[in-house]
Amino acid sequence: MLDVAVPPAVAADLAAIGRFVAARGWVPATAGNFSCRIDATHAAVTRSGIDKGNIRAQDLIAVPLAGKLPAGVSAETPLHVARYRRDPGVGAVVHVHTVAATVLSRADAAQGFVELDGFEMHKSLRGITTHESILHLPVFANDQDTGRLAERIEESLSDDAPVPGYLLAGHGLYAWGPTMADAQRHLEGLEFLLQCSLEERRLRR
Repeated sequence: MLDVAVPPAVAADLAAIGRFVAARGWVPATAGNFSCRIDATHAAVTRSGIDKGNIRAQDLIAVPLAGKLPAGVSAETPLHVARYRRDPGVGAVVHVHTVAATVLSRADAAQGFVELDGFEMHKSLRGITTHESILHLPVFANDQDTGRLAERIEESLSDDAPVPGYLLAGHGLYAWGPTMADAQRHLEGLEFLLQCSLEERRLRR
């Protein structure tokens, strides 16, 4: 089977999201990973252990959406691949390690979701048109067996889930969208909502 090249436009999108999140301190110590759909059968994924603020062409690898994954990709690649396989409308997946996502995912792990209630920023998410809404951002227990974890997550997510993201407990935030621009907007919106929720809990003390 011939290797699939990562198109320049896809590489540019992945480098740009890397700079965006690194500038905000959302991928400390080489954490996080990003991917973009190449076509119906392949996606481009960041390699393991790279500086996400300085992604180069050699830091990316095309992976099949079915079959064995190549060596060198992020250990969390199965979570990305599972999203593309489950939903043909997903064009990009981004994963970051922020303080708000990590803390709230631990705090609400037993509940299974973080509740987001009444924020204007709800409208940053596709299909949400009013702040008068209550959103549940799913929280899943982490698992070092990411293949098993991906299967468990996809079994739990509904096809019409209103929130394009989820949390891994004590780990971080995943978000996605039809394009990288959509995934970035969803990521930024969800992170803002999580920061607001965390700050409100501090103020209630």
